[in-house]
Amino acid sequence: MQNSPPLLILLPFVFMLASIAILPIIAPRYWHKDSRKFAIALALGIPTAAWMLFTGLSSELFHTMIFDYLPFIIMLGTLFVISGGIFVDIHSESKPWLNTTFLAVGALLASFIGTTGASVLLIRPMLHLNKYRTKRIHTVLFFIAIVANCGGLLTPLGDPPLFLMYLRGVPFGWFLKLFPEWLFCNGILLFIYFFVDRYFYKKEDSGIKVIEKEIPKKFIIEGKVNFIWLAAAVVCVAIFNENTFPIILKYKYLSFIREISLIILAYLSLKTTRHITRVANGFEWATMREVAIIFFGIFVTMVPCMLYLRSNAAALGIDSATSYYFFTGLLSGFLDNTPTAAVFYSAALSIAQNNANSLIGIESVAGIQESIMKAICLGSVFFGAMTYIGNGPNFMIKSIATGMNIEMPHFFGYMLKFSLIVLLPVYILVQLLFL
Repeated sequence: MQNSPPLLILLPFVFMLASIAILPIIAPRYWHKDSRKFAIALALGIPTAAWMLFTGLSSELFHTMIFDYLPFIIMLGTLFVISGGIFVDIHSESKPWLNTTFLAVGALLASFIGTTGASVLLIRPMLHLNKYRTKRIHTVLFFIAIVANCGGLLTPLGDPPLFLMYLRGVPFGWFLKLFPEWLFCNGILLFIYFFVDRYFYKKEDSGIKVIEKEIPKKFIIEGKVNFIWLAAAVVCVAIFNENTFPIILKYKYLSFIREISLIILAYLSLKTTRHITRVANGFEWATMREVAIIFFGIFVTMVPCMLYLRSNAAALGIDSATSYYFFTGLLSGFLDNTPTAAVFYSAALSIAQNNANSLIGIESVAGIQESIMKAICLGSVFFGAMTYIGNGPNFMIKSIATGMNIEMPHFFGYMLKFSLIVLLPVYILVQLLFL
């Protein structure tokens, strides 16, 4: 067995995640500049990289950055560019049934254009639809839960932790097995939202309802060509993998046909979409730059953590699907769901490899027990909504809402007023019914 890394070398990963969690709250002006985020990523990543170089583990770092980080960023960037070229707007009365339908569509789209892509595409039209409402905070909170997190469960395009599992050998179509959990969780949240929204709608001033009734009913969608590029991106990710082409197992670099194809599709999207459409959609590169910089630091510093778990997985006492679900969920909510999923997958894989008989007669996927893979996927995707920092789009949505004069709750207020009392009971029901 590989020697366990010293605990000291895990600190850069801890500090990186702590920076993401704390600095936007206590030092927002400092954190706002990408150059400072990059400086933090380098300050924590260089010691980690140096340690791995001098201990003969540089190949682990190289493999993670080339075959995990690079495909991850290219996939996110492609979905970001394509979805950013589709402009949607609705002029209508903000009735509860319409708001609920809007969120339901967002939940479905999230699995195919990513939670980030669906959030970029829909948050502004959702808020525009409700612009005359005096009570809109609840709509933003449920949007974060449903569109930015729970909706993205059905494909590896949906949420970053699922894409990492896909890169580790989970078949593209396997994620559709999670449809019952997807339907139950999102169905319950949509049900709750409808009655909450109806309550606030009834309390709105009658004058606001008169104004909404006088609005000419229109549904606007521009940049339709991007649906072609989006469909092509789904096909590329579904086809170009080691399950479809086993030769990729032998020649790993052939997998980059997928990434080259995605880059071409992003380029075509930029060339075939009118600039004014992207301007109307609020498209800008700052969000993608921030994601690339932050995850550069995360991916570099998390390598020793994965090595540590491979060596010490059995001692953690996480030995059931339920424990994987809640441990993955806990860390996903308070750290970030992508590295959390990767770390717990490493732990499960190590246990399976050290116990050769553990998978005999048991359904397995990507080298681990299928029920545990399901628990890791569910925990990382669902619990990413527990805090603003659990998943990338969460803070972006909060920032957009704040910019539109919606007084969003602070970090702890979000938990006390929403995630602990609304989301956590639903997630417990998911465990009781499906794991």
